[in-house]
Amino acid sequence: MSIAEVYDMPVARTRLVPPSPPRAPDDMTALGRMKAISISPIGSWGQRAYEEDIVQGRFLGRSSFILNAPDAIRHVLVDNYENYTRTPAGLRVLRPILGEGLLIAEGRAWKHQRRTLAPAFTPRAVSTLVPYMLTATDETIAKLRAASNAPVDLREAMQRLTLEIAGRTMFSFGMDRHGAALRDFVMEYGERLARPHFLDLLLPLGWPTPQDFARARFRKRWTAFVGRLMAERRAAGKNEGASARDLFDLMGDARDPETGAAFTDEQLGDQVATMILAGHETTATALFWALYLLALDPATQEEVATEVQAADVNGVLDIERLKFTRAVIDETMRLYPPAFLIARAAGGPDTIAGRPVRNKDIILIAPWLLHRHEKLWRDPNAFVPQRFMTGTPPDRFAYLPFGVGARVCIGAHFALVEATLALAKIIAAFRIGLVDKEPVLPIGVVTTQPDRSPMFAITPR
Repeated sequence: MSIAEVYDMPVARTRLVPPSPPRAPDDMTALGRMKAISISPIGSWGQRAYEEDIVQGRFLGRSSFILNAPDAIRHVLVDNYENYTRTPAGLRVLRPILGEGLLIAEGRAWKHQRRTLAPAFTPRAVSTLVPYMLTATDETIAKLRAASNAPVDLREAMQRLTLEIAGRTMFSFGMDRHGAALRDFVMEYGERLARPHFLDLLLPLGWPTPQDFARARFRKRWTAFVGRLMAERRAAGKNEGASARDLFDLMGDARDPETGAAFTDEQLGDQVATMILAGHETTATALFWALYLLALDPATQEEVATEVQAADVNGVLDIERLKFTRAVIDETMRLYPPAFLIARAAGGPDTIAGRPVRNKDIILIAPWLLHRHEKLWRDPNAFVPQRFMTGTPPDRFAYLPFGVGARVCIGAHFALVEATLALAKIIAAFRIGLVDKEPVLPIGVVTTQPDRSPMFAITPR
């Protein structure tokens, strides 16, 4: 049975098909494609990429392969993953803000970091951080309730919420004093430095581009800011013999189980930057898109509200009863995957699905394409949370909201718990609608972001 057959769930009402960007012509010129990529890679893909298993082409003198076949994806991300590294353009964009943290590291450095961090993100460890998530969400709801007589920017509200959760779970303190500065850093980088320019794509990594000089200046200011956060947390101290109370404690106490090594101060700073940025920005974006979809689909919104009411046990949400709410999150990340593109460069010759791959050829695995592929999903562009209610999960190489294989996102469980609880509490508190009817289109700038922040109308239940 195909994936499309498994997920062809009957739905009585009309299925919502949210707006999406126009697809590029399949015969777009190389110059046109490069221009489209500099704006948003999502707009550079043509219809073939949504229909074919593998799309082979040429880019800057090298072969490129867009992979939509689960077996081919497994080969690159699992079976032979050590042969495929981040592309120079990807490193140029990510390294200034994430340093040499887990998301960037390769080889032995990555293995050391992964082993060392793993205990901090087990379900048991995450469960100790849930009270921080719930408290921050309740405070956000109180602020939204006070502002509910006027249009509300829920994208900004979700950014503030997830930033507050990131601060409290990382440092045990709120982000009242630091949140504005942190948001300014994120916005500055996203608007000015996160899009790859022509020279970023063309020049070898060792040859700095004008953007690289600007990124280096940004990194100096950014690492100083992260250092101040860490110093403030250290000044708060830790009770002798007490168990870890936040992620900073967990990461500071962590030791590599094979070597016994702890993180250096510089390494710990890069991990803090990675966890705060990768955690808060991706979850905020997922929550925004979930609220946008539910605003467009009031019937599904009411299903969530009904489930949340039943999941309230003596004033405490039982996350195990929030199965449909979780399905809404899963379907949101199918339509708007947090990481819309996984780009790799071949480190040596290989063969993928019978096709020869040369050293430095470019391999593209785009969850944006994969999750909307016409061979893998029935009604791929429709919002159908029921796909994830069958009890049969999708093929693990056809649905990649957090990646897959050895480099699967270490914070996936944390993010899913956070997003499910936050969405449940918000929908239980408000009916969500849109003030304006202009479509909101996704663009790919590190994450799958909206092209604008629409105003929402929220009505207390």
